[in-house]
Amino acid sequence: MSELKEEQKIMEQGISGIKARPLTLNPEESMSSFAEPVLSAADTPASNDTFSAGSTDESMLTAEEKKQVEEFVKQIDISDVKVLNSYGANAQKGISTFSASITGKVRTKEFGEVGDSLRDLRAAINSTVAPEKKGLLGLFQKGKNKVTYLVSNYESAETNIKKIEKDLQRHQQVLTKDVFVYDEMYNMNLEFYKELTMYIIAGKKALEQAKATKLVELQQKADLTQDQLDIQMYRDYTDACKRFEKRIFDLETTRLVSIQMAPQIRLLQNSDQEVVDKLRSDIINTIPLWRNQMVLALGIEHTRRALDAQSAVTDMTNEMFRRNAETLKQGAIDAAIASESAIVDIETIRKVNSDIITSINEVVKIHEEGSKRRVEAQQELAKIEDELKQALLEAGSR
Repeated sequence: MSELKEEQKIMEQGISGIKARPLTLNPEESMSSFAEPVLSAADTPASNDTFSAGSTDESMLTAEEKKQVEEFVKQIDISDVKVLNSYGANAQKGISTFSASITGKVRTKEFGEVGDSLRDLRAAINSTVAPEKKGLLGLFQKGKNKVTYLVSNYESAETNIKKIEKDLQRHQQVLTKDVFVYDEMYNMNLEFYKELTMYIIAGKKALEQAKATKLVELQQKADLTQDQLDIQMYRDYTDACKRFEKRIFDLETTRLVSIQMAPQIRLLQNSDQEVVDKLRSDIINTIPLWRNQMVLALGIEHTRRALDAQSAVTDMTNEMFRRNAETLKQGAIDAAIASESAIVDIETIRKVNSDIITSINEVVKIHEEGSKRRVEAQQELAKIEDELKQALLEAGSR
C-alpha cells in the first residue's frame, strides 16, 4: 500500500507536465460536436466544496484544466442514459486496450533467450582456459601447457564468440526498443490517469450540482403534486444519480488500476534496462577484454618460442666453444709433449742395446754349440765309416 501511495505521488508530480486530452461525453466525437450545455452559468449554483479523485483535488489542476472541467460539467446530463454509459469510457478503454497494443510491440524475443546466449558466452570463454589439475598432477602442470591449451582452443572459441556477440547485439537492440516502449507506456498511463482524474472530478461536481438543483426540484414537485408521473420522474432521476455515482466509482477503480500499473511498467522497464546494461558491459568490456588477454597470451607464446629458439642457438654456440676449447687444449698438450720428446727414447735405446747384446750372446752360443756338434758328428761319422769297412772286410773273407 505504501508503494502505491509513493507511486501515486510520483504520478501526481509527473502529470503536471502531461496535457490531458479533451474530455468528451462521446468517445466517437470531438469536443466540437458536443451538445449545447444542459445548464447555463446562471443555472449552476456556486459551490465552495473541493472535489477530488483519490488524493488529487481540483487545486492540483492547472488553470486551463480547471476551465475545461467547468465547461465539461455544464454538458453532463445525468438523466441521459447515453451519457451514463459512455461517461469516461474513452479513458477506460484506453487503460484496457493500450497494454494490448503495446504488447504487440513488446513481442516475444525473436533471437532466443538472453540467458542462453550469456551461458554460451561463458562456455566459449571457459573453453580457452586450461582446467586446473589437482593432486600430484597439479605439481607437474606447467604454464607452457596452459598456453598451449589456450592457443589450441582459441580459433574455435573465437568463431563461437563472434556468433554469440551478434546474438547479444540483437538482444540489446530488442530490449532497448522495449525500454523505450515501456517509457511510452508509462507516459500514456500518465495521460489516462490524468484524464480519469479530470473525469472523476467533473463527474463529482456534476453529480453534486444535479443533487442540489434538479433532484431537489423534482422532489419538491413530486411532494407538491403527488402526481404519479412527477413521483416517477423524481425516482428515475434519483436512480440516475445513483447509477452515475456508481459510474464515477467505477472510474475511480480504473484510476487505481492505472496507479498500480505504473510501478509494474517501471519494474519491467528497469528489468530490461538492467539486462541491456549487462549486455552492453559484455559487448564493450567482457568480450574485448577476453580478446586482449588472448592477444597477450599469443604474444607471450610467440615470445616464448623465440626465446626457446634463441636459447637453443646460445646453448649450441656454448657447446661448440666448449668442444673447441677442449680440442685446442688437447692438441696443445699433445703438441707440447711431442715437441719435448727425443727422437729415440733412452729406454728404447737401452732396450735395443739389451736386445743386441742378448742377440750377440745367443748367436755366439749357437755358433759354439754348432761347432761342438760338428766335431762330435765328424767323430761319429769316422766311427761309422770304420764299422762299415770292417763289415765289408769280414764279408769278403767268407
